[in-house]
Amino acid sequence: MNLTELKVFLDEKVIAYNQPKFVESDPIQIPYQFEQKEDIEISAFLTATIAWGNRKMINNNAKKMMNLLGNSPYDFVMQHSEEDLESLQSFVHRTFNGTDFVFFIKALQNIYKNHGGLEAVFANSEATNLQHTISEFKEVFFSIPHPERTRKHVSDPKKGSAAKRINMFLRWMVRNDTAGVDFGIWKSISPSQLSCPLDVHSGNVARKLGLLKRKQNDGKALLELDTALRKLDPNDPVKYDFALFGLGVFEKF
Repeated sequence: MNLTELKVFLDEKVIAYNQPKFVESDPIQIPYQFEQKEDIEISAFLTATIAWGNRKMINNNAKKMMNLLGNSPYDFVMQHSEEDLESLQSFVHRTFNGTDFVFFIKALQNIYKNHGGLEAVFANSEATNLQHTISEFKEVFFSIPHPERTRKHVSDPKKGSAAKRINMFLRWMVRNDTAGVDFGIWKSISPSQLSCPLDVHSGNVARKLGLLKRKQNDGKALLELDTALRKLDPNDPVKYDFALFGLGVFEKF
């Protein structure tokens, strides 16, 4: 396929998968339980943090997270006591455990009390993509005393990571195309700055379509994929995440 044909093909797949029914099986269903901006973004951030592995398990464990937070994540972050934090110690999702969960709550409280909230920490960039901003976010996140083990649960593009989960979280918060999937509640970041949440599915499909040559799903591969997707749609390149993911997961492309 030439570029024009590829765009037509992928645009059709975006329309097919960027539908409200996509939410039913996707981790994005978790923040859809909430209406307040801060509840949405905190629940989305925590859900995206554990979004690796089996999607059913991710959804179930994200629901457990919300239950442990009394289904009021922002209130819990801002008002919790030490005793409340103890109740989080039972949580585990793969290598993310109660120690990590407790620190995430403390770090989020610091961000909302001292840095203007999650959106403000990500919104200070005019760069063409947000990878440097993600690295800066990690520095803010771990600017309070923390367990060393927990650092691995926030990706760092400076160290070559594709930061799949944070890029997915940013897609959820920033894109707003009225299709009923992404929230679009962050107005201070442009969809043109977003990067594709590069995982095994989107990476494999991108290679088969000639959008990506690099073998590893790392930061260099993300830059290569970003460049290709921006040629297809410079204003909303990450809409193609729906096409690549849908082709890989649902169509076994």
